[in-house]
Amino acid sequence: MSLLYAALLGVIQGLTEFLPVSSSAHLILARAFFGWNSDEFGLAFDVACHVGTLAAVVIYFWRDVLQMMTALPAAFSGRPAGPARLLWTLVAGTIPVAIFGVLLANTLEERLRTPEVAAVSLAVVAFAFFAVERFGSKTRREASLGFGEAFVIGCAQAGALVPGVSRSGSTIAASMACGLRRDEAARFTFLLGIPAILAAAAHEGVHVMRQGLAAGETRLLVVGAVTSAAVGYFTVKYFIRYLGRHSLGVFAWYRLALAATVVVWWFVR
Repeated sequence: MSLLYAALLGVIQGLTEFLPVSSSAHLILARAFFGWNSDEFGLAFDVACHVGTLAAVVIYFWRDVLQMMTALPAAFSGRPAGPARLLWTLVAGTIPVAIFGVLLANTLEERLRTPEVAAVSLAVVAFAFFAVERFGSKTRREASLGFGEAFVIGCAQAGALVPGVSRSGSTIAASMACGLRRDEAARFTFLLGIPAILAAAAHEGVHVMRQGLAAGETRLLVVGAVTSAAVGYFTVKYFIRYLGRHSLGVFAWYRLALAATVVVWWFVR
């Protein structure tokens, strides 16, 4: 059954890492609701799932990643354009999560990784979705973002250190608040997520290397990583298409429903 649970958690990670509903909240709530062993599916498993979703987004955007790597020399020219400018935009957006991740990651991990915190965050960001759908212009393209705007979007991404906020959700909402179209906001969010997911996996991986792996744990990690990678790839692909024609409303209502479910569970447990 452990392998089945590993696959199910991998599916949850692959879906919720990219859908704006919070992967951390779902993993916390899945463990709390179903009583799955937190030690068996602990930090090492989280790292494996992060590696899987990182692979998914890199494979999907491999052309963009290759173009930015090729354009690295041009990024240091006087007026970088195209992939070189996009590279600097992503750097500007990554600075906040790099700073706050170093300063607050351990504190947030210890104090805020609870179902109650996840429920509040799920509800707050749901209302942010309603706000950007109501007041955002939704007309701009990703290439029009300035470095200052990218930094602000990066601050929203850093807010996802709080469980339940959702890295993709907060970043898409901030991008739409800057006027980006929904699909362009999702595309920029996923590209911005590459260094963020890589940093999270590396940060957690250091602790895993120090602790070592328990006997038989490798199989769970492989199942989680492969499952999250496969599901994550198709989630990215079809979510961007979905946002080309639909609003964030369904995700806002889903977040509110899940938050309400947590409140009910908390009272009756």
